[in-house]
Amino acid sequence: ADAPQSRAHRSARRRVPDSSLEFVNHTTMSAMTASFTVAPAHARATASIRRASAKRSGARVVRKSIRAEAVKEKTSTLNTTKSDAIFKAAQDILPGGVNSPVRAFKSVGGGPIVFESVKDAYAFDVDGNKYVDYVGSWGPAICGHANERVNAKLKAQIDKGTSFGAPCELENVLGQMVIDRVPSVEMVRFCNSGTEACLSVLRVMRAHTGRDKIIKFEGCYHGHADPFLVQAGSGVATLGLPDSPGVPKAATNTTLCAPYNDLDAVKKIFEENKGEIAGVILEPVVGNSGFIVPDKSFLEGLREVTTANGALLCFDEVMTGFRISKGCAQEYWGVTPDLTTMGKVIGGGMPVGAYGGKREIMEVVAPAGPMYQAGTLSGNPLAMVAGIETLEILGEDGAYEYMDKMTTKLINGILEAGKAAGHEVCGGNIRGMFGLFFCAGPVKNFADATNSDTDKFARWHRGMLEEGVYLAPSQYEAGFTGLKHTEEDIDFTIEAAKKVFARI
Repeated sequence: ADAPQSRAHRSARRRVPDSSLEFVNHTTMSAMTASFTVAPAHARATASIRRASAKRSGARVVRKSIRAEAVKEKTSTLNTTKSDAIFKAAQDILPGGVNSPVRAFKSVGGGPIVFESVKDAYAFDVDGNKYVDYVGSWGPAICGHANERVNAKLKAQIDKGTSFGAPCELENVLGQMVIDRVPSVEMVRFCNSGTEACLSVLRVMRAHTGRDKIIKFEGCYHGHADPFLVQAGSGVATLGLPDSPGVPKAATNTTLCAPYNDLDAVKKIFEENKGEIAGVILEPVVGNSGFIVPDKSFLEGLREVTTANGALLCFDEVMTGFRISKGCAQEYWGVTPDLTTMGKVIGGGMPVGAYGGKREIMEVVAPAGPMYQAGTLSGNPLAMVAGIETLEILGEDGAYEYMDKMTTKLINGILEAGKAAGHEVCGGNIRGMFGLFFCAGPVKNFADATNSDTDKFARWHRGMLEEGVYLAPSQYEAGFTGLKHTEEDIDFTIEAAKKVFARI
């Protein structure tokens, strides 16, 4: 049994809405959002942390100093004794103590929170603290953590087998659901992660067109495959790291970068590389440089310029897929790409990825065609049943309208509280995805995002933890709501934000 807690700590726990006190032990899923690249404006802010990381003891000193600043004028009531001990032990076992870099809390200070279980809109850590969770396993938990309907399907499937390594009908069922909902998809291939989906679709673009060069956008993250680790945002920007060591120049010399929302820059690249560009890949709403919304005319322009140049357009919907619309971001914007990558939501909390597109393009994939891609656990029955039930839930009337209502209230309340307290903040949301920046804005691309006050964000993040709110530990990550977030949760979070804004 846990040791008795202090009265102050018990009181801190009670502040969190108690609409879901029954929960199950459930290990949080992997955050598939880290990689390595440059973040010039942020590098100086994180340089001391990187230098201190050369020695473990030095890193601990830096984290403690940031945490102390985060809670100035307030004695922390957040007990993290067990989390700290577990993370300390993890640093001798795992590189940096984590299995995905952003989880280490390096850009926000303090040690990471170690989860014990999750349920609905809440996370419970090993020290007994409860949080309203706006990370949601980095997106998959859109129907709520440990959703009863999804869990029931998983438990039933476990008795039948967790992996077949052979065809099963469940692949047909989920595949047809994707085809029916996503405008660009006529055929789909399942894999095991968003990274795998993106590296595979890159190969598809090249195989179909016979060209090598691709265009990506500064701050857009498409997994940690070598060709994409160029100005990749996400965990890279969080850590202020350069393009990853170990990536040979030859792997990225066919990757061309343009600023997001800058159609003229894209046209110029096409003009300078006539007949050489296989395709363009982008996040149709950026979530890996923080939450950045594209101009619809930008997406429409990309559709036109790729078609005119015989290149393919791919929407990386690993994050936006089935989150901002039943038919993904492409349905929301009314712009249909040639190819789409998916993950997160499509697996209902299980590791999964997928890529799909027009039949004539997808038939290049083996065994239908010569482009090879395979996976031992691809289409495994656990991921399929979880994905099927998740999409069934999201297909029910009012699902996206509910998330839009909750998320709009949340971000508007936070922004109003920040401005009322005298802070420069900006942000927004689409359905179940949101974000804010500590700058006046507007933020239209990654360069704009780096104008944010990341030190202030770090203090705000720690303060929100102390108030019982779990947010992504990086200024350069979007936040997520889901169907289990309630009005009470949103009101609680806004009140917490008011308190923290007042003291940072």
